Amino acid sequence: MQESRRWDGPVLDNHFHLNRNGRYLDAARDFKNAGGTDIVLVHCPDFSAPPTEKQGHIETYSNTVEMAEEVRRKVGLGVRVVLGPHPAAFAHQFAAWMGESGEKGAEKAVENYRDSIDAALEFVHEGKAHAVGEVGRPHWPVDDTVWELSNTLLLETMHLAKKEGITLQLHVEGELESTYRDLSVMAEKAGLSPRRLVRHYAPATISKDVTQGLTPSVLIGKGAISELMQSVESCSHGFFLETDYMDDVRRPGAVLGPKTVPKRTHQLLEAGLDEEYLWKAHRDLGEELYGPSIR
Repeated sequence: MQESRRWDGPVLDNHFHLNRNGRYLDAARDFKNAGGTDIVLVHCPDFSAPPTEKQGHIETYSNTVEMAEEVRRKVGLGVRVVLGPHPAAFAHQFAAWMGESGEKGAEKAVENYRDSIDAALEFVHEGKAHAVGEVGRPHWPVDDTVWELSNTLLLETMHLAKKEGITLQLHVEGELESTYRDLSVMAEKAGLSPRRLVRHYAPATISKDVTQGLTPSVLIGKGAISELMQSVESCSHGFFLETDYMDDVRRPGAVLGPKTVPKRTHQLLEAGLDEEYLWKAHRDLGEELYGPSIR
């Protein structure tokens, strides 16, 4: 009887949230004990009361950076940090302020968005963060004003990413070809390589004619394995795997649990995936787009 193939290389979860009021370090330990070696820790705002000025953004980002340091020191994982204004927080804030104060409210929301980006870049410049995100646009129906402004600010952020030579993690709507194509056109306008746009929560169809040169970060639920295997040989430059683990005690395991990426990595290998793709997903692509993982 042939033994199952096992992956002995690094294991990176490309989109992982932690919350001091959640399972926090225990969740990180679950990931490590399952075979995980590295996470990309993505800032998660307090959606009930997101910051309204730059100092507030700095303080909340500092908490995420401090959590990363604790995970490195106490759990022994490699951690990269991604900081930025979540599109949901911005869109709801913009709609509320616009409703209260009209044009002045819109200007205030735009200023707050730019402050949040500036604050994130300060941490990048200090070497404490590796990319900006998750930024993007609403993934639910909004009015035209919010949609257009979200796109304007996303394009502005792409221009900044080009200038700074950094990667953006994107949270966008769920469509395949139309979303990828739209984002690719925006990247071209900004002069930014589309591979520096990492589409978080990406569908498992990753062929290059679909992704248009962007980097997919595949939400690797169980059903994603067969879909990924069908398109992997026509992908352009590789992919990431992620859980979008939320660390919310009110919703245990949401979106996927912390053990999922190590488990799915072994299952992909058993399904016949060439190890070259796993080295790209868990080591090479991360080093290219974020820089070295910090331990």
